[in-house]
Amino acid sequence: MSVAGFWDNSEQSTKVVRELKSLKSSVELWEVARNKYQELHELSGITTPLETELAAELNRNLAILTQETERLEFKSLLGGQFDRNSAILSVNAGAGGTESCDWVSMLFRMYNRWAQRHGYEVKSIDMLPGEEAGIKNATILIEGEYAYGYLKAERGVHRLVRISPFDSNKRRHTSFASVDVIPEITEDADIEIEEKDLRIDVYRSKGAGGQSVNTTDSAVRITHIPTGIVAQCQNERSQHQNKQTALKILKGRLFEFEQEKKEKELLKQYGVEKKKIEWGSQIRSYVLHPYNLAKDHRTDIETGDTAKVLDGGIDEFIEAFLRLSAEIKG
Repeated sequence: MSVAGFWDNSEQSTKVVRELKSLKSSVELWEVARNKYQELHELSGITTPLETELAAELNRNLAILTQETERLEFKSLLGGQFDRNSAILSVNAGAGGTESCDWVSMLFRMYNRWAQRHGYEVKSIDMLPGEEAGIKNATILIEGEYAYGYLKAERGVHRLVRISPFDSNKRRHTSFASVDVIPEITEDADIEIEEKDLRIDVYRSKGAGGQSVNTTDSAVRITHIPTGIVAQCQNERSQHQNKQTALKILKGRLFEFEQEKKEKELLKQYGVEKKKIEWGSQIRSYVLHPYNLAKDHRTDIETGDTAKVLDGGIDEFIEAFLRLSAEIKG
């Protein structure tokens, strides 16, 4: 950064500054932990009440720091090309009609709560309400460091079993929804898309509205002709903003498309590949009747605290799957 002319290239300098900030946050945490360990070691022979109380406080701090350093060590597993990027997460209703649309809204809330717990910002990109209730499909941008690295573990079909609130006979229903996660591709990423390979359609937004949102053809749908991959956005105020966001989504989906081709056999073996949104294809089940159980079928991690899970407490599932993936690949 001290080299003459470094700041002349704003795009490159911004990239380096962003990387420096990330590295500094990692190093600083280790330095704090090291200092606390040293303090605790120096106080290991103390006996007075005041010193004993201080040592107890240090022990409590040490426990917290140990958790943080373990989490930091876990980040070493997130070494993929775009693992440090923000994530674009989509939830789509599957077999089950209105039940599945309601299940999408529950998952939508779960991921929003998870993002809030981790200090990430959430922005809505595209949303289609269900015909009777819930959400048919929704796409959100979760902004923050390593959001994609963590959430890529959520890609797959999620199954819900419960007594239906829409069934007057109070029968048990099974619903399905698929979750897709792609990285937000920044401008400096080496993913080229030729203009001749794109078909761009504009249409009127169907969202909740706002100034100019539902009165002009501001929504944008982009189709990548060679692969048939589609990306769309309708929640921004202008057609230009929607187009830029849709291009980001398209780049992310093209990246995932290439990754899936390269790792097809591995993904097929361990259940990460995209499957039909129906029986026998789920990566995780959430049972609310006749008992409470959330179970990940890839790692066999399970918990009876389904309320906590649906409130965003999914870190145990995410970390277990990422550790398993690292063992498989390493």
